[in-house]
Amino acid sequence: MLKTRVIPTLLLQNGGLVKGEQFKNHKYVGDPINAVRIFNEKEVDELVFLDISATRERKEPDYALIRDIASEAFMPFAYGGGITSLEHIENLFRWGVEKVVINSAFARDPKLVEAATRIAGSQSIVVSIDVQKARFGRYEVATHNATKKIGVDAVSYALKAQEAGAGEIIVTSIDHEGTSRGYDLSLVEKISTALEIPVVAQGGAASLQDFKAAVDAGASAVAAGSMFTFHGKHKAVLITYPSYTELENLFLERE
Repeated sequence: MLKTRVIPTLLLQNGGLVKGEQFKNHKYVGDPINAVRIFNEKEVDELVFLDISATRERKEPDYALIRDIASEAFMPFAYGGGITSLEHIENLFRWGVEKVVINSAFARDPKLVEAATRIAGSQSIVVSIDVQKARFGRYEVATHNATKKIGVDAVSYALKAQEAGAGEIIVTSIDHEGTSRGYDLSLVEKISTALEIPVVAQGGAASLQDFKAAVDAGASAVAAGSMFTFHGKHKAVLITYPSYTELENLFLERE
């Protein structure tokens, strides 16, 4: 297994897989169970599932779907979406989730992360931060699928998540998400430099070189959606993943 993780992020909406751009205009791209089977064949080390409809519609996590994913997945996976209580977190671990991803609930109640780490350990609790560039070069946090700006500086918010006990941070650039124009490397560097825990860069990857650039900027791992879901300029749906050899050669100097 490579030390630098390359993680497919799959967005769920009403039980299906979707993909959008800058957190908008999401389109159906397939069945999550079929996607898991393909990623099994490609020997992916880790997956992240984020249900973008659960929080917006104030729904609990879809435990039946999560149970089906767990029964098919050969690899560990993380789940986020609709998580508002310790009971939700306990249920997710019960049904096979290895890591729980908390986003909007952290803004509302940071103590939820503290409580979660006490029952599961920091290594199993991830805080996901969606960030948009503001005036004068500031980076500010938005929640609820980037629909609610909370006016908080991204670095101070990430530090707060680290202090609450999160074992890992996923930082997503709202401006770059789904655009295939590379990660926001300035954002990655700011967050990674400030934190002691691993930072997963997300939003905008289109090539292997984008992965390397994010890692060089300080990311401990990289995540992508469109790059593993679409193919060609017309964005035909085709689930792909680099070979182990390609990734090994890419990160050879760092491994």
